[in-house]
Amino acid sequence: MQQAQDCIVIHTEGPGLTEITDRVAAFVEASGIASGLLTLLVQHTSASLIITENADPDVLSDLSDALARLAPEDPTLYRHSAEGPDDMPAHIRSVLTHSSLGIPVLEGHLTLGTWQGIFLVEHRRDPHRRMIAAHILGE
Repeated sequence: MQQAQDCIVIHTEGPGLTEITDRVAAFVEASGIASGLLTLLVQHTSASLIITENADPDVLSDLSDALARLAPEDPTLYRHSAEGPDDMPAHIRSVLTHSSLGIPVLEGHLTLGTWQGIFLVEHRRDPHRRMIAAHILGE
């Protein structure tokens, strides 16, 4: 059994989805592991990870709009506002999505479907430096 780990750093420009599939695939390839399980963990409480369609950009816009409707930026709705009016909605949106993903690796490649990509979702208004812990275990 072998393992490899790294930290993938993503700079965001504010709310939205950033595709990271290529960066994650490069980590898997560099690991030399042909068969195993990849685990990704975003190390923040106001950003998240998702797997979704990467072909039609309307999907990304619609997902962003839906998350904004589910957790609106309305200070009258929340007690927690320590870091501004977008802070608590960002926490809610990250809970509704994922902080970690597990993806099988076969023949040295991610086993994503044809139209699937891995995305970091930034839920805060300001630019951030987001860190994603990547770990692969296998042979």
